[in-house]
Amino acid sequence: MFITPFPLFFQQLKLVRIEVNGFYEAIDINMEILEAIEDNYGGVTVNMKKEDPMDSNKFHTMLRTSISQWRLEGKKGVWIKLPIELAHLVDAAVKEGFWYHHAEATYLMLVYWIPREIPHTIPANASHRVGIGAFVLNNDGQVLVVKEKYGKNTGTWKLPTGVVDEGEDICTAAVREVQEETGLETEFVELLAFRQSHKSFFGKSDLFFICMLKPLNFTIHKQDSEIEDAKWMPIEEYAGQPKLNQSELSKTIAKICVAKKEKQYTGFSALPTTTGHSSKKSYIYSNI
Repeated sequence: MFITPFPLFFQQLKLVRIEVNGFYEAIDINMEILEAIEDNYGGVTVNMKKEDPMDSNKFHTMLRTSISQWRLEGKKGVWIKLPIELAHLVDAAVKEGFWYHHAEATYLMLVYWIPREIPHTIPANASHRVGIGAFVLNNDGQVLVVKEKYGKNTGTWKLPTGVVDEGEDICTAAVREVQEETGLETEFVELLAFRQSHKSFFGKSDLFFICMLKPLNFTIHKQDSEIEDAKWMPIEEYAGQPKLNQSELSKTIAKICVAKKEKQYTGFSALPTTTGHSSKKSYIYSNI
């Protein structure tokens, strides 16, 4: 790496020329750079704050200077988290070579790879959506079923289903979804099976977990906004529905539920554990 001054005119602008791995670029030594946090992979993360408004021209200049500085320091990936209030800065970032990584309701994450001589190793956005189906069996051998108001399953009695929220455990999600759709309080018993599919939701893959729950009360108060009806049904009647048996997945799930009811199937219990060096509680699902 070499740092050499520009001719007199550029020196008056406080510019220096930097050579890194055979490439030259100019840095304004008086220009402020963006505040960034170093990550564990040789990159940096910039968390733009909605409380600090910035016009796009200033941001563009600071971003360009920052990239030159980070290249000088040998940094690799650059992550910029833009709150929705600063959406007007997206164009400037894209013009500098940033691309979209992912978006949430309140922010957009953009990424950039500094090294020109090696391909980027920035991980892709989350590849899967996670859902649950809840198998709730009462003491009379009846299964909790619902009819949905909307979607492809209207007219068929099915297990309560839903999507796992961010930061939510599978076992907790199953209990929550049953309570939301039917008003029943339950406790998690076992994870019975799971299915993986692809190109499911906005091109993402999908993981669907079948969970067995134990009812703690039995009076149903259905969710009016999404659920047409909910009731306890003999499991054989549930498994014998003609429309349900047109789907290989639904038919297989029903067979697993019947086998579990007849004590011919063993699932996986949720065993509390911790993740890595963190003390944060999580679960491993096992039948040992």
